[in-house]
Amino acid sequence: MRSNRVRTTALAATALLAALSLTACGSENGTSESAKAGSAAPAAHQAVKESRPPAATAAPEEKTTDTGGTSKDTAAPPARSDGKNTTDATKRTGSGSGTKPDHTPVTCDGGNTRTAVTTVSRPLNHLLLTLTNTGDRTCYAYYAPGLRFDDAQAAFPVLDDSKPQAVVTLDPGQSAYAGIGLTGEPGAGPSPREATRLQVHFSARSGEGSTGTPVSLTLPSDTYWDDNGFVTYWQTEMADALTY
Repeated sequence: MRSNRVRTTALAATALLAALSLTACGSENGTSESAKAGSAAPAAHQAVKESRPPAATAAPEEKTTDTGGTSKDTAAPPARSDGKNTTDATKRTGSGSGTKPDHTPVTCDGGNTRTAVTTVSRPLNHLLLTLTNTGDRTCYAYYAPGLRFDDAQAAFPVLDDSKPQAVVTLDPGQSAYAGIGLTGEPGAGPSPREATRLQVHFSARSGEGSTGTPVSLTLPSDTYWDDNGFVTYWQTEMADALTY
């Protein structure tokens, strides 16, 4: 009886020791697996980090050039300081104004001509009136000049027989002429009187009245005139003006 009890006790002790041994082994294995799992986690995290592609960096800004290529230089070229930065439009138009000078002919008057009066040796008692175009456009010297000596009320008579076949045309720099016969036949009218100033008016194209700016000239000394004198039409030649 006792023998059976001891055997039973021994068997229980043996079973207890075996259970404890298994528990210890399980504990050791659990600890080892936990340690392995803990150490594997950082390694996997590191691997994930290393496997990620690097972040994309911003590419340098590019500028399309006139030739179709690219350039990394984005700064505009400096303006030239020599005043030669002209556009194609300016080069095509030259000055840029685009306005052409007006060469339309005009009427000769005191504003675009110079008028002079001089004495001549032949014919006697004559003066020569010279009209020179000083403008930049052609001008027409219509008909005859209108003359007044000093403060005379009436215009000096015009010699119709001196009318030219065509209107006198003066290009810039050219001159026209008119002859002035100061007196008529002796004893045919009032006595000649002295004058010091001569007013010159310019005929309008219509032939009625004057146009433009008149001029006032100083006459040569000892100039005498009467009502029977005359002035010719404008002539292109000096000799023609002094023919009468």
